[in-house]
Order: sequence, then C-alpha cells, then structure tokens
Amino acid sequence: MKKSYKIDVDCANCANKMEQAAKETAGVKDAVVNFMTLKMNVEFEEGHDAKTVMQEVLKNCKKVEDDCEIFF
Repeated sequence: MKKSYKIDVDCANCANKMEQAAKETAGVKDAVVNFMTLKMNVEFEEGHDAKTVMQEVLKNCKKVEDDCEIFF
C-alpha cells in the first residue's frame, strides 16, 4: 500500500535526512520525500498498519531533524 503525506521541513538537506530515516523504519518498504512539493510518499510492507508505522516514522524523523512535521 502506498500513501502520500504532507510534510513541513525547512531545507532540502533536512528532507533527505527525513527520507533516509523513513526508509530505515520497520514496516516501510520505500519512502520518497519531495522538498519542492513538501510531500512524503511511503510504500508500506504487507501486513503493517500505516498509522502505526507512520508514528514510528515521525519519531525517527524527529531524531534527525527535530523541527520537521508529518501530517497524517
């Protein structure tokens, strides 16, 4: 399953950090962050709840960029 989320991030480098943090989260098959559109597209692994996984993605993103936000 794929979903798109609106994000709030200050710079392209920060967006890259968020993308990497999302990709390393359990339950995420792939993630792509587009700084220009302020969107994160996430593909989830089979059998994982998107909302639960996204809560972990947000935690992991906050570790690398504490002022970022993901709206879900």
